[in-house]
Amino acid sequence: MKIGFVSPYAWDTPGGVQAHIRDLALHYRSDGHEVSVLAPAVSEDVGDDHFVTIAGRPVSIPYNGAIARVLFGPVAASRVRQWIATNDFDILHLHEPAIPSLSLLACSIADGPMVGTFHAAAPKQRAAFAVAPVIVPIVEKLRARIAVSEEARRTLTDHIDTDAVVIPNGIDVNFFARATAHEEWRRGSTIGFLGRFTEPRKGLNLLLEALPRILAKHPDTRILIAGPGEAMEVMKSIAPQHRNRVLFLGRISDEEKARFLKSVDIYVAPNTGGESFGIILAEAMAAGAAITASDLPAFASVLGEGKYGRLFINGDAGSLAETLIHLLGSAKERSEMGSLAEEGARRFDWGVVGAEIMNVYLHAIGENEKVTIGSERSRRRKERE
Repeated sequence: MKIGFVSPYAWDTPGGVQAHIRDLALHYRSDGHEVSVLAPAVSEDVGDDHFVTIAGRPVSIPYNGAIARVLFGPVAASRVRQWIATNDFDILHLHEPAIPSLSLLACSIADGPMVGTFHAAAPKQRAAFAVAPVIVPIVEKLRARIAVSEEARRTLTDHIDTDAVVIPNGIDVNFFARATAHEEWRRGSTIGFLGRFTEPRKGLNLLLEALPRILAKHPDTRILIAGPGEAMEVMKSIAPQHRNRVLFLGRISDEEKARFLKSVDIYVAPNTGGESFGIILAEAMAAGAAITASDLPAFASVLGEGKYGRLFINGDAGSLAETLIHLLGSAKERSEMGSLAEEGARRFDWGVVGAEIMNVYLHAIGENEKVTIGSERSRRRKERE
């Protein structure tokens, strides 16, 4: 099968949607399918991702508590049209096709088998998501709609009068399971945090607020923080006597992330909102980490409503501190949690998720049908008549 993926967000900016598309593309390529990805990017250099076509430089817009880098407009539309016309796709898989992006353009321009995946949980983002009446008939061209979680499905149904099948994000379970721990990251008792820590919704401030209470009970504890951001600015907010208990690792590679999750005693996700899934939780589960996370509906779903990790009250530093203090004091409980989490992670493996998505494709494709641009489909219909 020849599959065309469209990414709404900049390929050279780290993000969950881009990672999802890349991993799914690699999974299908390993299964023998032909895959092409269209995406915006600041740089034309796609590295090893030679299956990616760059459509142009994105612009930054605020969306869902963060900055989204997207591409839209007549020049972008021309490049989308060219990409579709020069390929012979059996199906287009468009990601976030209801926001102004390459995905929305592709949905507007193309005819034929198209599937959309909706990632965002943004109940208050009506203006950014889908207020223009013109968007609804465009999105209705999709043969099938996938939501990565119940939260994402609810966002879709709230903004557009349609529904979707829920298929979770996927991960390479074995990649995280076979990672080896980093000895330096295992020294003492360690709590791990990973994310763009300058974004308030990621919750690092909440973790740092809980830090004094944690250190009062477990003074050898270290907080390991991985991800992009200004470490010096964050360090200024930490009491001088506690700064030596916080280590900033900066941006880390996928291989380092797997080792990071394998190394820490507890992985914490104190996010306060704007999450539709929580891919890092699935990855931490696969690595066998003991996990604690805020009780956001999306996080609770990934963690089996508390079966695969401990949930604390969202936005409550006291609740977070109590949960971490308890887990730091029980190595046996952490080990049992990690074993359960490893088992639970299997449902997110690409072998499972990829098969579910492929089944959606097969139901969306008609006999001897291809993706075309709109004018071409009309011409072919007239020729048959």
